[in-house]
Amino acid sequence: MPHPFHFALHVTDLDEARRFYGGVLGCQEGRSTETWVDFDFFGHQLSLHLGEPFATGRTGKVGEHMVLMPHFGVVLPMAEWMALSDRMTAAGTVFEIPPVIRFAGEPGEQRTMFFVDPSGNPIEIKGFADMGAVFAQ
Repeated sequence: MPHPFHFALHVTDLDEARRFYGGVLGCQEGRSTETWVDFDFFGHQLSLHLGEPFATGRTGKVGEHMVLMPHFGVVLPMAEWMALSDRMTAAGTVFEIPPVIRFAGEPGEQRTMFFVDPSGNPIEIKGFADMGAVFAQ
């Protein structure tokens, strides 16, 4: 990956965040202090700091869904997305949007799942069979 992003956000409990990001999502933990922890979020640097999470609202219309905004996530190759979807379903994840195909038969066809972390931060994980179609019009 040529240019991984860095994203920092607030969580209310670092131990709970470790269980979710490390245990459920399978992200490798990096550096930490008593007030923050870094994770390798699918090749990107995610820094979770103790604090009040940002306010969200269902203001983003995507297809037939009103999604929580703002949100973040990652785009995965389909095999990785399927494995993560299976792991999250087995873990009993409560999905805002359960794993589904979006834009079937159209440019940019994708799978998506949408959920919140234990602090309420919205996350969307997309899966593409053809990673070249991520920006298809």
